[in-house]
Amino acid sequence: MGHEPGGDLVTSIITAIVFLILAPLLGGLIAGIDRKVTARMQGRVGPPVLQPFYDVAKLFEKEDVTVTPSQNLYILAYLVFMAVSGAYFFAGGDFLLVIFAFTLAHIFIVLGAYAAYSPYSYIGAERELITLMAYEPMVILTAVGLYMVTGSFYISDIATSTVPAILYLPGVFLGFLTILTIKLRKSPFDISTSHHAHQELVKGLTTEFAGPVLGKIEIAHWYETVVLLGMIYLFFGFNPVLAVVVIALAYLLEIFIDNTFSRMKWQWTMKSGWGVAAILGFLNLVIVYYYYVGV
Repeated sequence: MGHEPGGDLVTSIITAIVFLILAPLLGGLIAGIDRKVTARMQGRVGPPVLQPFYDVAKLFEKEDVTVTPSQNLYILAYLVFMAVSGAYFFAGGDFLLVIFAFTLAHIFIVLGAYAAYSPYSYIGAERELITLMAYEPMVILTAVGLYMVTGSFYISDIATSTVPAILYLPGVFLGFLTILTIKLRKSPFDISTSHHAHQELVKGLTTEFAGPVLGKIEIAHWYETVVLLGMIYLFFGFNPVLAVVVIALAYLLEIFIDNTFSRMKWQWTMKSGWGVAAILGFLNLVIVYYYYVGV
């Protein structure tokens, strides 16, 4: 399936703008549901679903206290590149460029943590780089797999393809769900930082961030969550209703895993990420190549 450069540019721009406006709202709502469901699983009432919005609003009211001025620049770059990667994704752009911008965004938050000169944030930054290396191969294999069955790297082509990608890429999909746990920083792979308090009091990567800077990190995470769930949609683009149902079930599964498993050592994070990429992802692509693409 081909892609015409200069297709409907206006539609793409409008879609990107809609994403930039609505994604933080949807991402914050998902975070609120996450906290509510987590509380119920732990036998607590939990905060209101809108609590994440209250928390971020309160962060922006606080004084901007940073260890070094460069931290603000790095975190702003993290937020901007995360938003740009998501806007380009939902505008139907090249999947590989989306992955590049996505990865670059995480490099900036790592640099911000290094700039704090704190042992906790330093360790968190080191662990964030480990998680980056753990999930990146599977993300790339996901893009390659979708290209093999749809014939395009463009999100617009993949999302509108009538080919049931999930039937050809079940291993890739299961591998993506595994690294989704790493990407969302949920147990047992939340080695760099955790979005819940059930692991530790010191938050590692984000220990030295506070006030508006921490608020930007939370908003960037909301953008990230929406993009990651959007990637799940690509496997079920042939049936949008089914895709939405699977996205909801996948996120509930991630919450369940988060509240069931304790944190692993960083070595297991690497082994898990590369293991699913090699066994589920690569093996699935080999089978697709010989029995589908090669025909």
